Amino acid sequence: MILDIDGTSISKSGLSMEFQLKRVSSERVVTQSMLSVIGESLDRFAPGCVGIQKILNPSGFQCDLTANNRVAVKSTELLYLYGELDPRVRFLVFTVRCWARVHNITSNIPGAWITNFSLTVMVLFFLQKRNPPIIPTLDHLKKLAGPADRSVVEGNDCTFVRDFSKVLLQKNSNTLEDLLREFFDFYATFPFSNMSINIRTGKEQHKPEVAPLHIQNPFESSLNISKNVNNSQLDRFIALCQETSWLLQQSETMIPRAGDQGDNPTPWGLASLLLPSQVVAVKSRKKRREPASERIKSLLESLKNTKSTKN
Repeated sequence: MILDIDGTSISKSGLSMEFQLKRVSSERVVTQSMLSVIGESLDRFAPGCVGIQKILNPSGFQCDLTANNRVAVKSTELLYLYGELDPRVRFLVFTVRCWARVHNITSNIPGAWITNFSLTVMVLFFLQKRNPPIIPTLDHLKKLAGPADRSVVEGNDCTFVRDFSKVLLQKNSNTLEDLLREFFDFYATFPFSNMSINIRTGKEQHKPEVAPLHIQNPFESSLNISKNVNNSQLDRFIALCQETSWLLQQSETMIPRAGDQGDNPTPWGLASLLLPSQVVAVKSRKKRREPASERIKSLLESLKNTKSTKN
């Protein structure tokens, strides 16, 4: 449910609401009071809504919460649309985000990490770059939009088609295994130093500002949703992509044979991606290539030792 306070309406219902505000000390107090009343009303009167959590102050409860940010709501709708167009989208996003969480690329704590939203947009951009593309660009979805789809939020054009039947996808037969491997290959060699990621056009663009990682906000084109990411975190992401790509290539020739099952079988395939990484902190982008070769040598030695132990 989306409650539009300013528009005094509740979406997808016949209800409307009018209100006046008393004088208060700050806008934050107003927001807290509104959320408290709304939460109490939902808990008491909304069918099926029980145990409503009213998050009025920082807490340990994990969720995505937004107040007065309608562009974020449109971004959520867009992600839902992409997820419904092709089942591979959700599976790939889920797998990449699990991989990123295991290797501490993302974090619940605010900082210089790549956020889940940025990582999801990177997956969408990668899928747009397949041949043929698996999902369309945002500009294409805008062209398919009708009058009822038009949406301008705070001066930002957030228009895109919402009728799935109008979106005709090209036939792409890549398996999830292929896509996962190609995802890591793609970003292991992506020209982050001078190019920007843009799902509106589905093409790399020259960076409009100096930042290690530049991902254009889908609806607010002047904003970089990955502006918080520093050089160290980006270099670590690239190094992990290189290592993971190599592991997936090795998995193709290391499938366990029938009857070769010990007490501690060597992880392979997707399981090998969730093991502790050999990547250490990368201090300089100029040194990225050399550590990658050293990691491969180390991994080869570990595989040799594993085989000799079995023999």
